[in-house]
Amino acid sequence: MTAASHRSGARRRGISGRRRAANALFTGAVYLAVALAAVPLALLVYYVVVNGARQLSVSFLTDSLPISVRRKTGGIGPAIVGTLLCTALAALMAIPLGVLGAVYLNEYGRTSRTATTLRFLANVLAGVPSIVMGLFIYTIFVLRFQGTGRIAFAGSLALACLMLPIVIRSTEEMLRLVPANLREASMALGASQSRTILTVVLPAALPGITSGSMLAVARAAGETAPVLFTIGFATRLNWNPFSGPNTTLAQFIFSNAGQPYPAAVSRAWGAAFTLIVLVLLLTASARFIAARFSVR
Repeated sequence: MTAASHRSGARRRGISGRRRAANALFTGAVYLAVALAAVPLALLVYYVVVNGARQLSVSFLTDSLPISVRRKTGGIGPAIVGTLLCTALAALMAIPLGVLGAVYLNEYGRTSRTATTLRFLANVLAGVPSIVMGLFIYTIFVLRFQGTGRIAFAGSLALACLMLPIVIRSTEEMLRLVPANLREASMALGASQSRTILTVVLPAALPGITSGSMLAVARAAGETAPVLFTIGFATRLNWNPFSGPNTTLAQFIFSNAGQPYPAAVSRAWGAAFTLIVLVLLLTASARFIAARFSVR
């Protein structure tokens, strides 16, 4: 073996060693970043479970809210109902509009001036603080109806405005990931563009669309500022979203966590644990539905 071949082999081994070292370094950095992100999450879940799980009982989940925060009795039944009503109505408004908007932006408008403008406005709307959105709905809806405007529907309007840009952006990204050859194959068989979108593109992107929608639902379920302005506060069950005040778990947590009374703080921990479990159940159900009906 010549000297040149020795130098070439040594050079290759040196480069390979540096690559292995760089790979190990960046892999370690990734694991460290994951650990740093997981530690606060683990601590949060631990504290909520430890302090909230002990409060759970049938009466706690079904009883009316206590009239006074000093009372040791009372439950969170109205808050659970209010959370479900507001979140469900907001999802019914925001998810279909968001998906249709994303379909237009990705499948029809694309780089047109209208699509570019709508995409820019959606990005701006995603950065609007939630308290501003609540104040906006309070101004255009609650004040218009005077004393009867503080209802669950008003809160759902504010939450829908917060969910809409998240659904649009996540759905558009999922639609971009659908291979173009699927669209071309469908149209080559004689299907129209609308039929291709309904039967090929949307089913292929359904798992990602569901994940983005659930992210928006989780954010809406945990929002406090918009509902403070819009739905009032109710201590009894109210299943009618268009009449009378209501309350949500996030609003209940906000009003009780800062109280100096141990009973109120305990109820806040119990409501926080209930909210986490509720969001987890909704997310798991949506992922199951998406996996069941997605195209493979």
